[in-house]
Amino acid sequence: MLALAFFQDQSAQQQQISNAAAGMGVAFFLIIMLIGFAFAAFMVFLLWRVFTKAGMSGPLALLVLIPFGPIVVLCILAFGDWKVVPIAQTAALPPPYQPPPSYPPASYSPSQPPTA
Repeated sequence: MLALAFFQDQSAQQQQISNAAAGMGVAFFLIIMLIGFAFAAFMVFLLWRVFTKAGMSGPLALLVLIPFGPIVVLCILAFGDWKVVPIAQTAALPPPYQPPPSYPPASYSPSQPPTA
């Protein structure tokens, strides 16, 4: 009778350990899922911004959520026609190279007064 009580006590302890491990596994799975959803939402947000700045429709970013979607999105961005308006050049920039000042002609002599 004592042996039966001993085995029942061990099985109850093992059951508690098993339940605790299962609870930790479920908690770990939920945390990983939450991180995955946050990452997916952030990627959709970033790609939405890229598509709108490229002059394309923003909801194309939702393609990332389907299987093989990221490859399709990269192909659209790589080979698509970006309808971006170039920036107007309002400020006149100096030329990149300024030639050195030229020497005065040989006939010029600053020591002689001008003749009238």
